[in-house]
Amino acid sequence: MKMMIFFIVGLIVHVVFFLSIFDIYFTSPLVHGMTPQRVPLAPPAKRLVLFVADGLRADSLFKPDDNGTGRAPYLRGVIAERGTWGVSHTRVPTESRPGHVALIAGFYEDVSAVAKGWKENPVEFDSVFNESRHTWCWGSPDILPMFAKGATGDHVYTYTYPSEREDFASTDASRLDTWVFDEVKDFLNVAKSNETLLNMLHEEQNVFFLHLLGIDTNGHAHRPMSKEYLENIGLVDSGVAEIVSVMDDFYGHDGKTAYIFTSDHGMTNWGSHGAGHPSETLTPLIAWGAGVQTAQWEGSHKYDDNYLKEWGMETSRREDVSQADIAPLMASLIGIPFPVNSVGVLPLNYLNNSQHFKAESIYANAIQILEQFRVKMEQKKETTLSFLFTPYQPLTDSKQMDFVRNARNLIQKGQFDEAIRYCKDLIDQAMEGLSYYHTYDRLFLGSSVVLGFIGWTSYVVLFILKTHASLRKPPTNMHMVTERSLGQIFLCIGLLVAMFLMVQSSPWTYYIYCLLPVAVWFSVMREFETLASLVRSVPSLPLSKCFGYFLLVTFGIELLVVSFFYRAMLTLGLVVLGLWPVLSGLYIKAKFRSLSWMLSCLFLAVFPLLPVVGREPDVNYEGLSFFNLMFYCRICAGVLTLFNSSSYLWSSWRCSPLIRRDRQLFICQMMQVVLCAYILTSTHSSLQLKQGLPLFNQLVSWLTLVSSFLIPLLSSTRLFHRLLSILMSLVCVYLLLSTGYEALFPPVLSWLMFAWINIEQETMNTQGSSNRTELSSTDFAENIDIAKIRQLRLDDIRRSYFFVFFIIIAFFGCGNIASINSFDPASVYCFLTVFNPFIMGGLLMWKVLIPFIIVMCTFESIQVSTQLSSRSIENMTNNGQIKMQEICIIINYLNLSLLFHQHFFFLVKDHGSWLDIGTSISHYVIVMSMTIFLMLLSVMTHILTSKRILIGWKRKMHFR
Repeated sequence: MKMMIFFIVGLIVHVVFFLSIFDIYFTSPLVHGMTPQRVPLAPPAKRLVLFVADGLRADSLFKPDDNGTGRAPYLRGVIAERGTWGVSHTRVPTESRPGHVALIAGFYEDVSAVAKGWKENPVEFDSVFNESRHTWCWGSPDILPMFAKGATGDHVYTYTYPSEREDFASTDASRLDTWVFDEVKDFLNVAKSNETLLNMLHEEQNVFFLHLLGIDTNGHAHRPMSKEYLENIGLVDSGVAEIVSVMDDFYGHDGKTAYIFTSDHGMTNWGSHGAGHPSETLTPLIAWGAGVQTAQWEGSHKYDDNYLKEWGMETSRREDVSQADIAPLMASLIGIPFPVNSVGVLPLNYLNNSQHFKAESIYANAIQILEQFRVKMEQKKETTLSFLFTPYQPLTDSKQMDFVRNARNLIQKGQFDEAIRYCKDLIDQAMEGLSYYHTYDRLFLGSSVVLGFIGWTSYVVLFILKTHASLRKPPTNMHMVTERSLGQIFLCIGLLVAMFLMVQSSPWTYYIYCLLPVAVWFSVMREFETLASLVRSVPSLPLSKCFGYFLLVTFGIELLVVSFFYRAMLTLGLVVLGLWPVLSGLYIKAKFRSLSWMLSCLFLAVFPLLPVVGREPDVNYEGLSFFNLMFYCRICAGVLTLFNSSSYLWSSWRCSPLIRRDRQLFICQMMQVVLCAYILTSTHSSLQLKQGLPLFNQLVSWLTLVSSFLIPLLSSTRLFHRLLSILMSLVCVYLLLSTGYEALFPPVLSWLMFAWINIEQETMNTQGSSNRTELSSTDFAENIDIAKIRQLRLDDIRRSYFFVFFIIIAFFGCGNIASINSFDPASVYCFLTVFNPFIMGGLLMWKVLIPFIIVMCTFESIQVSTQLSSRSIENMTNNGQIKMQEICIIINYLNLSLLFHQHFFFLVKDHGSWLDIGTSISHYVIVMSMTIFLMLLSVMTHILTSKRILIGWKRKMHFR
């Protein structure tokens, strides 16, 4: 197999494994075909007003200010006199879209749906708005359209402001909320003179939705503890009071309006959301009006936290709910069918009605969830062979009928309290059954994917040994016969698997996940001769050295596994790596380079001990403000980059002077570093003064981003010259995307990478390599003499591990890709301040990848300098051409595979059952994402290091 084909196949295999995560863990919970369920009794309210204060934390609303007075006096009065309140518990991801879906539709959207469309529905679902007679919505253009699109009929009306108003640099983001309140008042005034609209407004089962984005925008821009955020809460409180007064006046104080005030998610102290911190998952819920229980007082509390005391509400009765429970509450209040996809449980303590009404309501809620269970069970039964189907035992067909019949009988007999308890038990069983059928295929698919991954890893090992360990032998007739027989056997296995899936009417993706292991293991079995040759050659190997390497690699991989949970373990790893020259004896022969290696390791070891970037910004260091501290960090980052560049240019200039054109290019890049440091400081200073993003700064930022892909291609392909050009281009972009100490990370990482290149050269010297070349004369674009190419050694395993370790450092040094959902928008303020999730996410992704590219380019340099060239050469084998770069990349993937398997099975629990959704899956996603990134970045690295754009007169590529 040609190496390029091997590379493409490897990429496809890893992409398939990556996509399998979503089929195994993140499939949509929605089913269709259920019968809507409604309460047969008259509802207490004719209309409902829903206020959603986006990004409002529970403690920010409930906790008194420093003077002991509430920030929201009107809502505080509602709690004390005429409403019921509690904490609404949200789920991860704590983002606006899934939060509103849970509130209004009553189910928790699968994570992958966020990426499929922010403003529209990736899947059709039922909601309170859809079941209402009419719904009028005011607010953000990012939220409202997704509930209007797909609603049956034309009864959901949306009024949104332009998206340009969602500007984090706005002088006053609370104007977004003022706009909503003003529009609602104008709407009601217009309705008084519009007979058609007036009649619609006086119909029953109407919903008014006010989406208030100002608090969230101010929280991102100024942090939740800021004056702007807290004052915005007061403005919303006043606005709610005014809207309630206007509504009551409009409807003649008929007492038939229900009000609900809540939030979609909270926010961390550092102004982000998306993860599972309590400040993000605890949101306020206040309900009052028609059909809602009035204020209750109690002396004892059923909650163990200290929030009631902290908020000064010890005597007030608190009723916590899950976020999805709010949807059935709204449906019950105005008498509409429960959303058919809802998994919320009606919070009966919020209702001020008869026990009969409560029993009928919870009964309808139970039947609605049971309907989903039945549809889910029938779907799974249709796609599973009858003798393989295992039903959920607590809710078989007969038990379902018994549950429903008994609940109905209890209600008819007037035993409402007993009926309520019975229905709650039915809901619990139905919810567990839904989870059971939703994850029914998880073990089957997971086992298939793991089997395929193990097979692929095994094939990579055998392929490397066959090609680079002198284990290749010419094929014999017996070998060809055996291979033909194996092909027939695996073909039969593949046909059986395909028939099995066809009979079960499985999705087409199941064919890929189940047939891929068949093809992979066929390739493994074809290399049986290679494995036999390896076994025969074991006595000739230096077993003690091999065993030592095995122990070291095992310890190293376990260290990386633990670092997924504790970033500080990376510090320990860097300290150990810093001692490597001393332990290996290199320090005696190359003291300066060894000292540089040790110092750079120690400096980089500081970063994993620091907080994740963006968190806890309001700190002072001996009176030094956070803004000033960050200013000095940016200045230091620029100075360190310039120092690195100047020192390495000076050291290489002595042996290989720069031509005029390259000298001018490096001077321009150094000036660009200084300019970017100024642009970053100027932008954040302007935003602090609420003067907006300067147009000049924005243009420079975007031009810097675009030019970072092109400028390195203009530089010389000499090793250090090209690396320095790449470094300065990337550091410029990273500076513009920095908000704190992470601006220092690329320069320090680059210092270590340059030290790594030099120390590896010294390693080659100590091994007595006769074909070594000086670093100053190494050229990325130069064809390597075939006589200088060597085979892989055990030392290459150590280099591979170093590479993987540095990739993990690049990933977790200041944070990780998993925190992109909870990123600080301030990172992209140099580029844009108007909310745009996809552009912002893309910029943050590029920020994450920049340290990756620095490490990848360094490893490319080491390949070239140690005679493992990435250029295509003619090898003395039967395979013809081979790319040596991919050989080293394969070793890295082998290490990543080992890391994945160690981590994967380390997290398996519950006596071998499949691991739960949570931290383990996120780390699985991280490892698979890193593998794919590395494969794609290897191509980009090859272009960045070896290609060159010539401008002007044609000249030779290489300069001696």
